[in-house]
Amino acid sequence: MNIAILSKGPANYSTKRLKQEALSRGHKVRVINYSKCYITVESGNPVIRYEGEAVRDIDVVIPRISSSITKYGSSIVRQFEMQNVPTITSSIAIVRSRDKLRSLQLLAKAGVGIPKTVFARDASDLDDVLDQVGGAPAIIKVARGTHGNGVVLAETRKAAKAVMQAFYVEGVSFVVQEFVAESAGVDIRAFVVNGKVVASMLRQSLDDDFRSNIHQGGEGIPVKLTDVERRTAQKAAKAMGLPVCGVDMMRSERGPLVLEVNSSPGFAIEKVTDRNVAEKVIDYAELVAKVGRRKDKVGA
Repeated sequence: MNIAILSKGPANYSTKRLKQEALSRGHKVRVINYSKCYITVESGNPVIRYEGEAVRDIDVVIPRISSSITKYGSSIVRQFEMQNVPTITSSIAIVRSRDKLRSLQLLAKAGVGIPKTVFARDASDLDDVLDQVGGAPAIIKVARGTHGNGVVLAETRKAAKAVMQAFYVEGVSFVVQEFVAESAGVDIRAFVVNGKVVASMLRQSLDDDFRSNIHQGGEGIPVKLTDVERRTAQKAAKAMGLPVCGVDMMRSERGPLVLEVNSSPGFAIEKVTDRNVAEKVIDYAELVAKVGRRKDKVGA
């Protein structure tokens, strides 16, 4: 097959691993920097151009779209879809996953456990906003972000109100979530491929940081999921319409709580768990190329 990996970083570990696994099976692989692609919009003739040439003869696309240019990256994926080229993740699912409010709404609708959450923009009822999540301490984050960026732990009511007012002044929508003390600085990443958890790790901060993201200096160790945690990860992936994703969740006294479903999860989990995750993704890409991807039924 001819496989296109859409990636801004051809030298990063995830992209290299996907390419390595695909080449080992005899596939041809082209890594395309989607940020440098451009499209021509013409009736009945959707074209993607890259490095001065039309991108043609692609059997399946593996999108690795970064959060910084989600809209542009997803538009390139959508153009492949308009050419009837199979993609392992749909453009609409990528956009959906980057919208924190929409993600939480879908997870809640599906009955997936999530932290108590309030989404707001105005600063007129900050006391009530805090009361809805159990008061301080509370987690406050911008509505769009990843790798733990734009996330603040407000330890007092006064600090929480100051952060929310600062976001309000900047005209930024924000999310306020309950602080789950028993899981501070620790979370679980479950890597899901085609409805199955193929690897899982526990991530722990190395200092007093309440965030456990490896991008923020956290440390990962292999972890065996409980049956409930495994089903929660699978349910979350399905609710988001993401056949390939990383599900981040906390262990709380009331069970697993999903924090985020990442549509372009990193492959550092391979080094932690010694599981060949890239192989599973290529397995799924081969399946999609052969029979197509299930139609997205979630909606925008």
